[in-house]
Amino acid sequence: MISYNTKDWFTFIFHIHKSDTVRKLFPVMIAIGIYSSIIGYLEIAYFKVGKNDYIHNIPIMHGMLGFVISLLLVFRTNTAYDRWWEGRKLWGGLVNNSRNLAIKLSAMLKDENDRKFFRKFIPTYAEILHKHLHDSETSKQLFDDVDLEIDHHKHKPNQVKRMMFHKMNDLYDSKKITGDQLIILNQELQAFTDICGACERIKNTPIPYSYSAFIKKFIFIYTMTLPFGYSISLGYFVAPVVVFIFYVLASLELIAEEIEDPFGDDENDLPTKKIAENIKKHVEELI
Repeated sequence: MISYNTKDWFTFIFHIHKSDTVRKLFPVMIAIGIYSSIIGYLEIAYFKVGKNDYIHNIPIMHGMLGFVISLLLVFRTNTAYDRWWEGRKLWGGLVNNSRNLAIKLSAMLKDENDRKFFRKFIPTYAEILHKHLHDSETSKQLFDDVDLEIDHHKHKPNQVKRMMFHKMNDLYDSKKITGDQLIILNQELQAFTDICGACERIKNTPIPYSYSAFIKKFIFIYTMTLPFGYSISLGYFVAPVVVFIFYVLASLELIAEEIEDPFGDDENDLPTKKIAENIKKHVEELI
């Protein structure tokens, strides 16, 4: 996750980070600039299209479709950010549940071996969940046309949770904790599975294909038709103008694609590994 000062305007404006969309779109922007220049040359110098020709009215279509594409991109980016923020809230909940469980166990458990067990396994759940969500096969578990070579009965976060619950049940059987205490601890353990399931829902349920494909096609067709309508009024300046419009529209789509899966390896994804390390530090301080 990129660390930055939100108030440092000039750094944002003049610094091009390696995750900036300019780097990703630069080859396509060059190609669109060349394409726009060719269209502008053909209309101005070769066909000598004038302001009285019907092709000069194409910007009317762009004005009407501009409102539609803006609504689509706003909805697209908002949906992607909601997924990113929900993932952050879920891992924030995991931090709090781990702390609460550690605090309660520190007061209930007297045997050092029992305390040592939970000192190890509570942070292990966060670490295993981080690895589970970064596994590429986790994101494909709902795809009908993908045959995964994994044993779904060995769900690693579930195995860690099972060992912790069995340990708590053994503590109850040995009279080290009471039935009321077991109920209280069970609420914290149940939250672990709820968080894991919600994270998996985000991971393995991408934006519907038809919706994502339509936006990309819309942006492409919209950009490719811009030189036909604006070459007459802008001349050869149509090339940089079209390139800039494409950069803005395509960048919004790229940003949405990057943050809609907050458990990946992109620089703007959630620092789940760092959060898991913080959980380990906090639990070791409490138990």
